[in-house]
Amino acid sequence: MEASTAPANHPALHLAVLDDEVEITRLLANYLGGHGYRVSQVHSSQQLLELLNSGDPPALVLLDLVLPGEDGLSIARQLREHFHCGLVIITGRGDAVDKVVGLEVGADDYVTKPFDLRELLARIKAVLRRLAPPDTAAEPAPSERTRLRFADWELDTAARRLVDPQARPVALTTGEFDLLAVFALHPGRVLSRDFLLEATRGREAAPFDRTIDVQVGRLRKKLEADPENPALIKSVRGAGYLLTPSTE
Repeated sequence: MEASTAPANHPALHLAVLDDEVEITRLLANYLGGHGYRVSQVHSSQQLLELLNSGDPPALVLLDLVLPGEDGLSIARQLREHFHCGLVIITGRGDAVDKVVGLEVGADDYVTKPFDLRELLARIKAVLRRLAPPDTAAEPAPSERTRLRFADWELDTAARRLVDPQARPVALTTGEFDLLAVFALHPGRVLSRDFLLEATRGREAAPFDRTIDVQVGRLRKKLEADPENPALIKSVRGAGYLLTPSTE
């Protein structure tokens, strides 16, 4: 395992890159290190797990799905189930199945090889912004926080927390939370996939892009009594999705 050192005068957020190709991890470590990040290069799931369980776990992991002798999707599931960190999956060009399945296991974003380093940096920054805790100096008092209620669910946009009708917290990925927040802020309105993707990811939809469909499916599994016949988040054929209950 190798580590790069960020410039001393820049806050050094810790990132990890898991890829079996040393040239790629070194390229990413040098590029991201030059932009103020401290990057650990790992080449197996065992090395990554040791790093995550150390006293200095990474805030975000860049994970290549194609690893010799290992299941990249299984690694992604372990990260989501046992660790709180950002997850950006790296996939092969045009491998739509990997993208969809990666989002289904909870990845915050994905990039395709060969990737543009500037685009990758922008995506990393976007995920880290969504993961960042509220600024405690600027955080409003609990009574002043923005709490959105719909159908006995409560979404606290300041604390980034969802509570179910039985007052139990429900774990959401950053992408799921951002998507639900957009729905809760626009109840009863049909929101197109393009609008939702721009509002949550800051980018336009590519042809056959299923990012929003996958995230909606994941949200339904967590919110709906019957995800196959949703009552809260409805599909509008050819138009998009809408949150049916009103929001307080």
